[in-house]
Amino acid sequence: MAASAVGIAHGPVADWFTEHVRPVESPLRFTRIAGGRSNLTFAVVDDASRRWVLRRPPLGWKSGNAHDVVREADVLRRMSAAGMPVPAVLGVCEDPDVNGAPFFVMEHVDGAVLRRPDDFGAFPDPAQRARIGHSLIEVLTRLHRADLAAAGWGARAGQRGFIERQLGLWSRNWESGRIRLLGDIEQTRDLLAQRIPPQRTAAIVHGDFRLDNCLIGPDCAVTGVLDWELTTVGDPLADLGHFLVYWAEPGDAVKALEDPPTAVPDMPTRSELARAYIAQMRGVLDVSERDVDFHVAFSWWKTACIVENVYARMAQGAMGDSDRTPESFGAQAERLAARAHACARALR
Repeated sequence: MAASAVGIAHGPVADWFTEHVRPVESPLRFTRIAGGRSNLTFAVVDDASRRWVLRRPPLGWKSGNAHDVVREADVLRRMSAAGMPVPAVLGVCEDPDVNGAPFFVMEHVDGAVLRRPDDFGAFPDPAQRARIGHSLIEVLTRLHRADLAAAGWGARAGQRGFIERQLGLWSRNWESGRIRLLGDIEQTRDLLAQRIPPQRTAAIVHGDFRLDNCLIGPDCAVTGVLDWELTTVGDPLADLGHFLVYWAEPGDAVKALEDPPTAVPDMPTRSELARAYIAQMRGVLDVSERDVDFHVAFSWWKTACIVENVYARMAQGAMGDSDRTPESFGAQAERLAARAHACARALR
């Protein structure tokens, strides 16, 4: 019996595979991959043990919302053209009649996804852990140095005002989907709006660049970058700030992830990785560590908005099965919002 999963109409999707992704040997098995709380990701395996990955919007998807997997597939193709380590897109289904929502299929790329501290058992040596951290910075700076024209975004090279637009976007997303009031989010947004620094350059920004959105090979280098749903052209320091927020250190009181993989011994510190980024971007983006403080505060706020939206969707039953309760996300959003507010008040 072929295996399926919530969010997959097995028969129609299997028929689509047979027509658009070849070779395929039935039956197909679909298994939800843990991790992302936005677009849903599934491993697909055929009878010959060939593997693919399928991405679709969350359950309850409505046309025109933020979870645009067709756009994400287009971004992956652009990133491939720009020389980034990304999976190849093998097919896109824009007809919601097939599976209730659009979806795309990409190649399966080998590599470890490090989501929890225990996952670092495969990389026990301090030198390995340092290499992983610095490989992430190398990939991030490669992205931020990428030729916008090669990705088809050359016309946006002079674009500025990214943070202003992001503040508006995430504020609207929070307001439109919220099921409660959370004062720290609103107050932090207002503080950040008063302190936005000038944008120095425009670059491709991933939007959610962090360790658990990357695949790590046996040599401790990044083999693939995943989850390009939020990618656009903007301020590269926003990516760095987000990366640093998710790079938890042992002893951190507030964390962007409940059980962060980086909160283990012998990892590079946030400061070390920030300095490495600044050094590798020199000549393209000349900044100091202090210039990153605003973007860290902004990323705490953005992460609070994201987690609060996850809480709202889960409370309304739009995310399917999960290993966490809606209430745990609600409590996490409160902690993140308080942290964001404290960081925004400390800005000078």
